[in-house]
Amino acid sequence: MATTDSGDAANGLVIGHANGHTNGHSNGQATPQGLSIIIVGAGIGGLMAAICLRQEGHRVTLLEQSRFANEVGAAVHMAPNANGLLRRVGIFVEKFGANKMERMTEYDEKSTSKREIELGEANKLWQHPWHLVHRIHLHEELKRRATSPDEAGTPTPVLRTRSRVADVDTAAGVVVLESGERLEADVISVTRAKIPGGDIKTKPSGKSAFRFLVSREAAQANAKTAKFASKNGELIMWFGADRRVIMYPCDDNRQLNFVCVHPREETQVDNVADWNTGGNKAKLQEVYRGFDSDLLALLDLAEAGSLKVWELLDMDVLPSWTNGRLALLGDAAHPFLPHQGQGAGCAIEDATALAAVLHKGVQAADVAERLQLYQDIRYVRANKIQEFSRKAGRDLDDRAGLDMMEYTNYNFGHDEWDNAVDVVRKWEWKRKPHLYWRMPVSFGPFPGPRQTFEGLPRTATQSTFVTASVKFKTSRTMLQNLFPSVSFRFKSPGTVAHASFSQTTLNGMEWLGGGGYRHLGLYIHGVEYVTKSGAVLDGTFLPLLFENLTDPIVSGREELGMPKLYCSIDVWRRAASYRIQAGWEGASFGSIVLKDLVEADPASTKGTIGGEDDQGLFAYKYIPRVGERGCADVEHATFVPHAEEARVVSSRVVRMFETSKASVSFEALDWESLPTLHHVVSRLAEIPIYEVIGAKVVEGLGPIPPKDIRPIRRFITTHAADGTTGFSDAVPEEAPFKTLLDGVQFALCYASNTFPAQLSDDADLDVYKNYMTNLPGINIDTGSVLRVVDMQPGMLAPMHRTVSLDYGVVLEGEVELMLDSGAKRLMRRGDISIQRGTNHTWRNTSETSWARMLYVLLPAQPLLFNGRALEDNTEETIPGHK
Repeated sequence: MATTDSGDAANGLVIGHANGHTNGHSNGQATPQGLSIIIVGAGIGGLMAAICLRQEGHRVTLLEQSRFANEVGAAVHMAPNANGLLRRVGIFVEKFGANKMERMTEYDEKSTSKREIELGEANKLWQHPWHLVHRIHLHEELKRRATSPDEAGTPTPVLRTRSRVADVDTAAGVVVLESGERLEADVISVTRAKIPGGDIKTKPSGKSAFRFLVSREAAQANAKTAKFASKNGELIMWFGADRRVIMYPCDDNRQLNFVCVHPREETQVDNVADWNTGGNKAKLQEVYRGFDSDLLALLDLAEAGSLKVWELLDMDVLPSWTNGRLALLGDAAHPFLPHQGQGAGCAIEDATALAAVLHKGVQAADVAERLQLYQDIRYVRANKIQEFSRKAGRDLDDRAGLDMMEYTNYNFGHDEWDNAVDVVRKWEWKRKPHLYWRMPVSFGPFPGPRQTFEGLPRTATQSTFVTASVKFKTSRTMLQNLFPSVSFRFKSPGTVAHASFSQTTLNGMEWLGGGGYRHLGLYIHGVEYVTKSGAVLDGTFLPLLFENLTDPIVSGREELGMPKLYCSIDVWRRAASYRIQAGWEGASFGSIVLKDLVEADPASTKGTIGGEDDQGLFAYKYIPRVGERGCADVEHATFVPHAEEARVVSSRVVRMFETSKASVSFEALDWESLPTLHHVVSRLAEIPIYEVIGAKVVEGLGPIPPKDIRPIRRFITTHAADGTTGFSDAVPEEAPFKTLLDGVQFALCYASNTFPAQLSDDADLDVYKNYMTNLPGINIDTGSVLRVVDMQPGMLAPMHRTVSLDYGVVLEGEVELMLDSGAKRLMRRGDISIQRGTNHTWRNTSETSWARMLYVLLPAQPLLFNGRALEDNTEETIPGHK
């Protein structure tokens, strides 16, 4: 008979559509039923895959061509790398007869001792034990765990025996049985024939093996053989020049498992038979006639019913393990020679990696890409161990220079679940380039005020705020000393400037689990920043922002470059007064008091600090270089548009109270009282207040209004075969809006990739249908784009440029078009913009209603300016879109 190390059925895996329908809703959310998976072959790898995949919530069907009536009886190694994976799913092999591997002894053919290794200390290197287990016992437990309704994971996998596969339709995800029955699935584990390069066949390795069991009690009862069976957990190897005998115990040390490797021609067997081909004792004795007589006596104790001849087959490395929704695992992907005892273990590793890749929530549309990832995870390791096994099986004369410990360390020092989960995590993170990363990076991207851990945008729908601010006249010459760069300047040349101290209390913050925090900052108004290109931005400079909670301090410093520090902030609010006190560890250093507050019309405030009509907040980011004092690793100005912060904190003002009676005071204290803040507070205490211009308390609350503009329908005309006209149903009428990371919604309503467009045979429709699932960039340099953009209330888009000719029309609301020079125009419904490659941004001027614009983008020749070609800059500025 012919087989490989694990003796496993050749496993593959098909992932298809349950009941013939796509798994997952049209909005991209995974269905709770999981994927439908067919596993062809219910050996060790197939059953382990069924266990792991059911625990991920998938529906599994196992197809086994045999009746399981004559399951193979022998022992297998459960080395630490595989044993830990079994334990992870709750299978402890020692509970059904496995014994530990405790020592190794090596003899020559005359039973002269060559090496003895006690493994007690060596095995402490590994986090899981090394066991020797009876194959039948392992297989029965795997089958029970895979198919029992009482085990973890629903629904229970279905095991169908006597189900021989006749064909597989790779495109449709359909398995055809010999009976003619057709089964559909999202994932199919199949044999090699349906995989590119799968015509590679197994080939003789030049060796065959007897495999059988001997009762340890019988060996101990025989005076000549007792010495070989005296120690528990002992693996013994007898080496001849071109043959060897391997013996180790299993079944709680009650049985001795033998693998007797020898030249193939001495026990020629039928290649088409299975690996249970019977052997006989006379032939066994003949093959090892030159070995020690005591060993021959031990071989003569072979249980006749278990004595089999096994041709050892090898196979060249397959170029691929996957084809669309089809994948291989176990022997189907990498048949092993038995010399490392890793065949079953690697099949278990394959199954585990597959479950990590196809974790709960994966959509059917992503299966093919994820199966390729499964191959990437497993391919090198499995093929390397396969090559190790070849080398370990060489005859004595060819074994010079082999380092068996190198093999052992590589084999055992690996946990495929830990490895695969980490690879999948990083792969999924890489597919979301706009995730926020900050220290500590060992744990992945961080959730924060602008997005969830998964990268979904937050919209501050239930947040509330109360802001108390005091705006005052002060010294421009003193405030400008707080500018960290000469690129900052005041708009006015006068020596009087305006600034505000403002304190906000936030609550209902989704990103803080519904909680909130307080912040207190100095805001310097009327500031301009001159970019390197000479463009001038208009805003408010924030030299300092105190906060009383770690999470927003860290996220604001690292994600936005905000100059945040910690202090305690206490607030006392009464009917007509508002008092703020700032301190550090019991030392109070700041006080702001507003008295005689009177309710006013909230429509009179813009909701921004100081009520300034500017674009946003300037700050200055500085990160020191490690090990080099006084040197910056990162140093630059930052700009946060008001609309960006409005996505974190609701900016809908609902109540406002005003007063002219307000006071601000700061006390510098000393280094003992403020050991980390004295230098900061002393500068705040120096700021003169010539006059209070105004003071107010503003209340705002969510939610942001829902989308108040109707869906868009498209009516696409076409021609029938006879030339008559009609409307095409090739794509849905409703435009497919996609929400970007910043909350803006894009709808690619139509696109072409040639100019002029190719209308014959609906070629342009085919192009657009492809773009619907494989989104193009903002513009297409060989064709045209028709796009609709819906902007949430208060939205300010990042500054961006496309080198294209863009026609923009406001369909709903009012939108402000702003250029990087500071020039701006207000566009009302029906107004048109002709955008000619300039750097620009859009702002929805309404704080309560959505706005909608339609764009037609056409390719343009390179745009030259002073001999330099301008380039697109949308990759970083339009998050979540190519």
